[in-house]
Amino acid sequence: MRIFDPHIHMTSRTTTDYRAMYAAGVRALVEPSFWLGQPRTNVGSYTDYFDALIGWERFRAAQYGIRHHATIGLNPKEANDPRCREVLDVLPRYLAKDGVVAVGETGYDSMTPEEDEVFARHLELALKHGLPALVHTPHRDKAAGTRRTLDVVRESGLAPGLVVVDHLNETTVADVADSGCWMGFSIYPDTKMDEHRFVAILREYGTERMLANSAADWGHSDPLKTLATAHAMLDAGFTADDVDLVLWRNPVEFYGQSGRLNLDPVPGFEGSGDAEATDAAGSASTAPSSFEGNSVLRGVPA
Repeated sequence: MRIFDPHIHMTSRTTTDYRAMYAAGVRALVEPSFWLGQPRTNVGSYTDYFDALIGWERFRAAQYGIRHHATIGLNPKEANDPRCREVLDVLPRYLAKDGVVAVGETGYDSMTPEEDEVFARHLELALKHGLPALVHTPHRDKAAGTRRTLDVVRESGLAPGLVVVDHLNETTVADVADSGCWMGFSIYPDTKMDEHRFVAILREYGTERMLANSAADWGHSDPLKTLATAHAMLDAGFTADDVDLVLWRNPVEFYGQSGRLNLDPVPGFEGSGDAEATDAAGSASTAPSSFEGNSVLRGVPA
């Protein structure tokens, strides 16, 4: 089984998570930029974070056999903070980087006028740079927020096939399905959506344009929920090909529109069994010169 997690915040996860994800079949992921858990106070904290996403975190994932990609944007939770708004001016230079496969997360948190403006700016950037957009729907007033989201997408001129509307549930999926946008579901232990509810949605709406992600971050979440989703699909009578479509081919098709996906096996992991490859994790042969001497490589055989 091969898994592509299209939305997971690995900055907040450990190397133990990377090992477990590889053993579960995860070979590629997308990490959307998001908030720190507390407010940022200046643009410099963003640029340091973006640099880490496109450099350090990609390197760290490769030590465990996983291809890392990122989306770049000003998270809607921080779009209301005037100290952060200048980050919009630095986004273009990051959207041109290798491994950046979409603009985002963008969208709504509290549906303020400031969020309206920032969301529209992100979609303009996606259109200008020829990139997909990853859109966050609010956790409060989700149905109204999703309808408003789709209105903004229509007004932007960005093709709906270049947009994934994420964190959907039973009350919002129909509108997004009708819009032509991709449908994203965050599979969580307690909140948002679980794998069994997601399977019920697949039965009703089918598997096309469907993405399942773990969205794992600092909170109570599980980076192996993609694997749990695969098992739930099989238990419900979906075929192995259905699982491969939802958990691999769909995210590859969506993010592949960026032209920047790298799905080649990480050197040192080609053809290895899970246990063997996990034992080999950390091979110094995958380290770019910019990370030579980094403490993550200590004790690792050359």
